[in-house]
Amino acid sequence: MVDSEATRQPYCFDVSFTALHRALGLPPGPLTNDVLDAAVSAQVVETHDLDWKSELPPVSGISQTDVPKDVAAMANSGGGVIIYGVRESQKAATERIDAGEFTEIHERAYRSAAVTAISPPIFGLEIHRLGEDPHAVAVVVPPSIDGPHLIYKNDLFGAPIRNDADTAWMKERQIEAMYRARFDERLHVTQATDSLYAEAAGYHDTSAHALFVAVATPRIPNVSHRLSRDDARRIYRDAQKIALTYSRNVGVHPLEKIEILNPRTGLRRWVADTAPTGEANWQEARASVHHDGSVSLVAAVGGHRKTATEYFGGHEVEARGIECAVADFSALVRAASSVSDLSEYDVRVGIEWSGIGDLRFLENDAQGNAFDSTARALRIFSPVRTTLIASESARDFHGQVYQLAEDCVNQAGISHLHVLDPVPEEE
Repeated sequence: MVDSEATRQPYCFDVSFTALHRALGLPPGPLTNDVLDAAVSAQVVETHDLDWKSELPPVSGISQTDVPKDVAAMANSGGGVIIYGVRESQKAATERIDAGEFTEIHERAYRSAAVTAISPPIFGLEIHRLGEDPHAVAVVVPPSIDGPHLIYKNDLFGAPIRNDADTAWMKERQIEAMYRARFDERLHVTQATDSLYAEAAGYHDTSAHALFVAVATPRIPNVSHRLSRDDARRIYRDAQKIALTYSRNVGVHPLEKIEILNPRTGLRRWVADTAPTGEANWQEARASVHHDGSVSLVAAVGGHRKTATEYFGGHEVEARGIECAVADFSALVRAASSVSDLSEYDVRVGIEWSGIGDLRFLENDAQGNAFDSTARALRIFSPVRTTLIASESARDFHGQVYQLAEDCVNQAGISHLHVLDPVPEEE
């Protein structure tokens, strides 16, 4: 068991393809100090996705500096990289200079400015510290489908955008077109999520046991590489560990029941099924990780074991079973996102039941015993939709998972969680 996510070494590809790689004719790879040295030696010129800066912004009052404008402009222009610690002349890099040490406090302030001083906020910044003498910092701004990103100063607002090597302000027609593109893309993502949900739910019999069905599709799919079997194994292993950083090892965790070391290939995905144990299918589960970054988890949550010889009915669902499934599903999203370098996921969670009788939810006491509570019976469980920001800090992601689990059990009249730990107080 793992005590905290900080003790875990997450698996991810340290691979980027930035304006520096493109300018130098390099394949995708790590953004290193050597790459920056080569770009300066080649006097690489600023472009719409590359901005040279000589000094870091101050920590104090960073939201009042050019940082929000620079980051929003990059996001509105399809993403790019901002390099601190390079002097330029006529837009061309001329020499490395010391940008100063980029401390953890500085990084938190920078990320906070991208969230609080820009609307909609920009998550998922990649920050690379390059070299120590001189210091340099590279901030990779991801592409966004939530544009236009606006910045506010007093009662005024504007939408910055890169115009080749310069930053300009969008005209009304540009803003209108970007809003239209945002709404069209959101509809596309929602349709992709619903299609994946229907596929995941349709593969299983929902008349014997109520099934937990959860899917997540990335807002911007991964297209840079296909997952190998080893990649899938690592995602499943990491997900098992991550789930136990914010949930207790009680109840039935679906990821503990699948064959994580033997995923089989599927259509642009790797699928892990329930390990054969000779037990009844009350612990049936299936997980999939897709090459584009999508994930799905289907698990039986009805008809769990009551005693050594007795089982609940297929329509009887323990609240803690839902919590365990939410924890495992969310951990799977977190692990998959680190491999594919993704951030925002559109999520749909539901419980499917086509058998006789209404769904009946059972609350669990502090000892894990199920009992009849004030929870009401439901014929149909309303799907829960949300967005998970998988690139958030461990604490903030924990908060998202906790809220998702609450949304799932609240509609059955249950207000307390017993598997997921409360979100720790901020230090």
